[in-house]
Amino acid sequence: MPPIETRRRFFGRRSVRARIALACAGLFLLTGSAFVAVTYTLADQSFAAGSVARQSVANQTDTNQTPAQTELAKICEKEKLGPPLTDEQLAQCKTVFAGGAQAGALYQRDHDLRQLLLWSLVGLVGGTFVAGGLGWAIGKRILNPLHKVTSAARRASQEHLDERIQHDGPNDELKELADTFDDMLNRLDLAFVSQRRFVANASHELRTPLTSMRTLIDVAMAKPTRTTEGLETLVGRVRDAVDQSEAIIDGLLTLARSDRGLAVRELVDLEAAALDAIDQTTTAARESDITVEANLSPAPIPGDRILIERLVANLVDNAIRYNFEGGSIHVETGTADGQSYLSVTNSGPLVQESKLPSLFEPFTRLEQRVTNGQGVGLGLSIVASVVAAHGGRLEADALANGGLKITVRFASAPQVSEVAGRH
Repeated sequence: MPPIETRRRFFGRRSVRARIALACAGLFLLTGSAFVAVTYTLADQSFAAGSVARQSVANQTDTNQTPAQTELAKICEKEKLGPPLTDEQLAQCKTVFAGGAQAGALYQRDHDLRQLLLWSLVGLVGGTFVAGGLGWAIGKRILNPLHKVTSAARRASQEHLDERIQHDGPNDELKELADTFDDMLNRLDLAFVSQRRFVANASHELRTPLTSMRTLIDVAMAKPTRTTEGLETLVGRVRDAVDQSEAIIDGLLTLARSDRGLAVRELVDLEAAALDAIDQTTTAARESDITVEANLSPAPIPGDRILIERLVANLVDNAIRYNFEGGSIHVETGTADGQSYLSVTNSGPLVQESKLPSLFEPFTRLEQRVTNGQGVGLGLSIVASVVAAHGGRLEADALANGGLKITVRFASAPQVSEVAGRH
């Protein structure tokens, strides 16, 4: 059984508050023990003379424990009552009295050290319990914001993401935790709102061509007579609606794939992807009399080839769809400062700076939200999702004379012959 499981089995669950109390008690016990040891050692050393006295008394005890010595002590005690003592007896009395004084000092020293140690240990034990109690009381106040976080987390759900802690305590780690949790709830709230809006928009976008097909079929079936020419027109319109539905579904699948992240990375060259995208849109550019200029250099990056090619194709296609007749497009690739970049600049209608962020949201267009025949409104949102999945940076600038300049930057990768051989 692992040590953690064994500890939980024998000691049960200990709350953080209990750990704080135990930590306070343990720290006080540790530091108090060290303080008592140091104090006792210094006190013992301050009575260093006592060791000399101990040795002297010990010697006297060993050599003077005779009946004559005992008799001499009695004579010394009766010195003031009896005849004067001889010089030899007087010297012996002084020796006996000095030994007695030293023995008394030694006894007092040992007694004081024992009392010091005893009461220090009593105070240490009592202080440990007091420190544990204070830690238990303070722990409740310290952990109060954590209880608020736990309560808010339990109350929060997809339908109740408006819960906030709004901790107004000191600017410490607990306030930082509470603010971080509030920020997380804000992001989750925005994510769920965006998801619900995305689902509603996708449902509307998919319902529009289906409704159009149903209307066309109902009108055709309601006519008493049906001509071949009318049926051909009906089939063509139904085919256009099917193509639109297919484009929406394809865009949603690509968006879901990029949002899921990258499972495999390979070396992809933005230059080759740009050449392919320009070739695919040549007919559309010619029909609108749009001039396409390219300044391409190798720009290898590690990533998902299908997603990167879709990103480049969407940018070039978007530049043609939302352009003036007789307008222009400039496509540029290259590397700079350790990054590979792709820049697509196109002429077109004026775009307000405030509307730039919304262009990268699903089903958002410059004019109205409803289908205008120019696209399904997923092109730039796919671009933003692919850039995020590759850890790149997306830049969009509205030009003063109308149109957009969109630049994507990724971490560069070494160029190899396999990538260069594709173009």
